[in-house]
Amino acid sequence: MNETIQLPPLRERFFRRDRRSVPAARKFAYETLAGWGLAESGRGDDVLLCVSELATNALVHGVPPGRHFRVFLRYDGAVLRVEVHDSGSGVPRIVDEADEGGRGLLLVAALSDKWGVGERDLGKVVWCEFVRPYGNERIRAAMTLYAEDGARIGDDLNDLHRAAEGDLRDH
Repeated sequence: MNETIQLPPLRERFFRRDRRSVPAARKFAYETLAGWGLAESGRGDDVLLCVSELATNALVHGVPPGRHFRVFLRYDGAVLRVEVHDSGSGVPRIVDEADEGGRGLLLVAALSDKWGVGERDLGKVVWCEFVRPYGNERIRAAMTLYAEDGARIGDDLNDLHRAAEGDLRDH
């Protein structure tokens, strides 16, 4: 018997090498997050800023004239992954403190939980991930329930994350 396999939600879109592509990529990301119920989450703005920074880097450094870049978003219920694919050569780097510009990857590194660069046949993919992207609202709600259950200072804070995910059992 054939079974239907549920894949994690995935959205992708191509953007032209054009100055209007960065706001368009951000709008695409916002609409995607809204569809997943994450746009107004505690980390929604962080995700949107990272999409803007990665799209800007692709536009400025990674997309040769006449080419496109692709923004790819995937959410499996626990981790939101943002990827920006371009056909340019070279690997992005975090700037030195003395550099006057190029702070985009510093922002991505600071706002996301993980980030990196991968090679493709033609070009590269720069990605970042957000673990538990639903933000602080669910953590606060879990803390309230946890505190009502008699939590003490020093209790395992991982229980808070499990509670936020609806998986707190008696311990």
